[in-house]
Amino acid sequence: MDHPTILIPVPPFFSFQECLWFLNRNYDDCLHVISDNAIWKAIQTPFGDVLFHIQEHGGFLEIETLAGPANPECRDFLTSFVKEWFDLERDIQPFYAHLKRDKRLAYMADDFTGLRLIGISDMFEALCWCIIGQQINLTFAYKLKRRLVERFGRHLEWDNQVFYIFPDAETLANAEVDELRAMQFSEKKAQYISGIARAFVAGMLSKEGIAALPDFPAQQKALTSHKGIGIWTANYALMKSLRVPQGIPHGDVGLLNALVAHGIIADRTEKDKINAFFGAFAGWETYLAFYLWRSLAVKALV
Repeated sequence: MDHPTILIPVPPFFSFQECLWFLNRNYDDCLHVISDNAIWKAIQTPFGDVLFHIQEHGGFLEIETLAGPANPECRDFLTSFVKEWFDLERDIQPFYAHLKRDKRLAYMADDFTGLRLIGISDMFEALCWCIIGQQINLTFAYKLKRRLVERFGRHLEWDNQVFYIFPDAETLANAEVDELRAMQFSEKKAQYISGIARAFVAGMLSKEGIAALPDFPAQQKALTSHKGIGIWTANYALMKSLRVPQGIPHGDVGLLNALVAHGIIADRTEKDKINAFFGAFAGWETYLAFYLWRSLAVKALV
């Protein structure tokens, strides 16, 4: 059976392969499937849950709707979602010009050409993911996320495979702390996730509300006023959901390792040097952090 397709022109300095690399780093992510240079993903839309498939075709990303509504409004929503997910509407050539001015980083403009800052459109999901990952390694964090999603998330089935959608705030607001504890969530994490979910349900938190605030400090303060959201979590959510340039995940171990590997700092406590370094990339700070994470996969820097 033929399925509706959408074609999105690929912008300059975009690499589907680099983006696939980020999404397929040998972690057990339950929210998308990657195979044969293509992505399968299910999402919630205002028109119903949708399962879609993305592959590169010529100078386009070809999106095929496999399950769920395919009306024009839903197709428009899906187009916007993919553009936001892959940050397709940003001209990143100025960022490469910045990189090439620093001999320590210039190689990134060639080796990682086309890597986009892959987002998490749902700020609630981004915050939950941060809370899940606090003070544990990534492998265990992905295990906890899978348990949460399989228990509380919705799913679509296609071709004998299950595709999960991250639980909505309404569902997790009613989750019992004891049930989360049984999944190996710490009591604090269980309480934080429930509390953040209730804040979203009550309208005290929303992506739109945070985006409407006048500047980065106001956005950061609005997020950190809720239990479970520290500076790192707030910055990460602002980086991934709103792509706020100043949302650097300071203190991240991987980021610090990359800064040391590139000779930016000699000691992880050199905060003034770190601030000065990122300050030279004003407007591109989070892109720089993302590329520094990418650099950790280069054998010579591991």
